Amino acid sequence: MRVLLCLVSWVLLCCCWIAQAEIFTSIGQMTDLLYTEKELVRSLREYIKAEESKLAEVRSWARKLDDLTRISTSDPEGYLAHPVNAYKLMKRLNTEWSQLESLVLQNPSDGFISNMTVHRQYFPDAEDETGAAKALMRLQDTYHLDSEDFSKGRLPGMHSNAMLTVDDCFDMGKTAYNDGDYYHGVLWMQQSLKQLDAGEEAVVSKAAILDYLSYSVYQMGDLPRAIELTRRLVAIEPSHQRAGGNLRYFEKLLLKEQKEERQEEEQTNQPASEEPIQLGTYVRPRDHLPEREIYEALCRGEGVRMTEARRSRLFCHYQDGSRNPRLLLKPMKEEDEWDSPHIVRYLEALSDYEIEKIKEMAKPRLARATVRDPKTGVLTTANYRVSKRLLTMVLEDSMSHILTFPGCLDLCYTMKEDFV
Repeated sequence: MRVLLCLVSWVLLCCCWIAQAEIFTSIGQMTDLLYTEKELVRSLREYIKAEESKLAEVRSWARKLDDLTRISTSDPEGYLAHPVNAYKLMKRLNTEWSQLESLVLQNPSDGFISNMTVHRQYFPDAEDETGAAKALMRLQDTYHLDSEDFSKGRLPGMHSNAMLTVDDCFDMGKTAYNDGDYYHGVLWMQQSLKQLDAGEEAVVSKAAILDYLSYSVYQMGDLPRAIELTRRLVAIEPSHQRAGGNLRYFEKLLLKEQKEERQEEEQTNQPASEEPIQLGTYVRPRDHLPEREIYEALCRGEGVRMTEARRSRLFCHYQDGSRNPRLLLKPMKEEDEWDSPHIVRYLEALSDYEIEKIKEMAKPRLARATVRDPKTGVLTTANYRVSKRLLTMVLEDSMSHILTFPGCLDLCYTMKEDFV
């Protein structure tokens, strides 16, 4: 039994390590991007300052020359009768206007563009942006979050609100649409339309939102609502390239369906539902991964509950790793988290210094996380797992040099030896 418990604890310890590594390494790289963005903002402000300085100097030239030409053109002959004025005119046109031309041709943006070029190699690409959007949609599915709550930043456990604009919601919907995910396309296009109708300013047009929304609704099998949305699109933009053809096609399909179902004639023009599109209006397509629903339910805290009677059998221990000499001097703090299967938490295993050092060592060695293809058995990337990870064994040789308390590794090794 003890061997079994050690095995379970070892597996859970490794799993927790890898899971935590994926979390902090992904966030660690994104933290670097925040500082990159801060540096670019500083560079942008310097560019603005340089442009303003240049413009102020050009304005000064313009004011001076405006006053001068007003006087000289009021009496050209009298003005040029003075030899100094004649000399200064020659000088201005030969020298000073050339200096002004050089000033105007100066490009203060060179420094900013150079800085952008240096940092651009670290920028996320389109695949990263798409992956981030899909991650938000997975959170939405897992925790049954409405698009409006999401767009307003009302997320469980979050204490600061990060808002999504009309254009943000539109881009979320477009990402889903381009991936053939019309379920999420409908949710996010509807939210984009709702915020636009509420008066929020946006770059995207209402016609563009209705175009994507109407077709996504059609793909979800709701012909009456697709027809209603397409009619709104035609009313806004009668010359729209696809709207007229789509409307005729949808109406023809609806009529065909109603005839096949032998519905009465007065129901032919059945109006679309007046209920707004929201979470639950359409059924989310079933995922190809059978364990996804169980996983999401566990994330929501559903399933087996911890009772007071079971909780009373959970304890805190000092773990010496089967009397490992180092752990005898300073045992690990072990706390029972769950009874069956036995899950434990190890406290204060690493110091803040050690944590930062491991993160520093891991960051350059990160690679896209992979999953094993159930059909081929080959490790491959998956669109539902976009984190970066680092296998723990890569660090094993180096960790002994930075751990002020290597008992953590001793405990892991002891567990493996017990099992063997």
